[in-house]
Amino acid sequence: MDSFVAKPKTESYPTIVVDSHEAASASGIVKKLMERGVTVKTQHLEKGDYIVSDRCAVERKTVRDFAYTLTRRHLFNQILTLKHHYETTILILEGYLPMIYKFTRVNPMAIWGAMFSLAKNGIPIIHTANQKETVDFLITAGKQEQFVSKRIPTLHAIKNTQTLADSQLYLLASLPNIGYEKATAILQAYSTPMAALSNVETWPKQVHGIGPLITRKTDGILNTPFVKD
Repeated sequence: MDSFVAKPKTESYPTIVVDSHEAASASGIVKKLMERGVTVKTQHLEKGDYIVSDRCAVERKTVRDFAYTLTRRHLFNQILTLKHHYETTILILEGYLPMIYKFTRVNPMAIWGAMFSLAKNGIPIIHTANQKETVDFLITAGKQEQFVSKRIPTLHAIKNTQTLADSQLYLLASLPNIGYEKATAILQAYSTPMAALSNVETWPKQVHGIGPLITRKTDGILNTPFVKD
């Protein structure tokens, strides 16, 4: 078991691979890492923002980005795919968490539900207040992986692991106030997305946790003529 207190005999700094897009959008983090002595290698990563070792990858989201991504259901696809390739996959949630309630219309319970789903899938969430704390965490993780556990940053080829069942879940989970738990319950009740969407009005009777408000919103999406803004 890795020791939390073990330190290298001489002060050394790790090497961290940073996704090129992340390096451009979070240049402050890259700058602070380099100022602290970290060797930063910038490279296009198919998934993930930081590679710390051959078994550890990190995805970083600001609080606002987390809420934005949640409404479009991309987060689970990204991070669960990453988890298939890196044993230790970590989500850094950066910023003042209560700001989620100010800048998004996402139901707070949906946010907590998303966090629980990630934790349930073995993906820890590390909350940092700002970029400085994010840098502190990345350096600490890098030191433990590379100097204590003797691991080196290694890129793994990311293959698309999305199954047909995943696609069905993503389709229904993208509807307002549905999410992955309700999407799973809907598919268990109706078997196929087509059967579920053809019988939206029966959801409250067939699926626990779904009421008339959700069905009205879903019905509106399915039956309102498209008008381009």
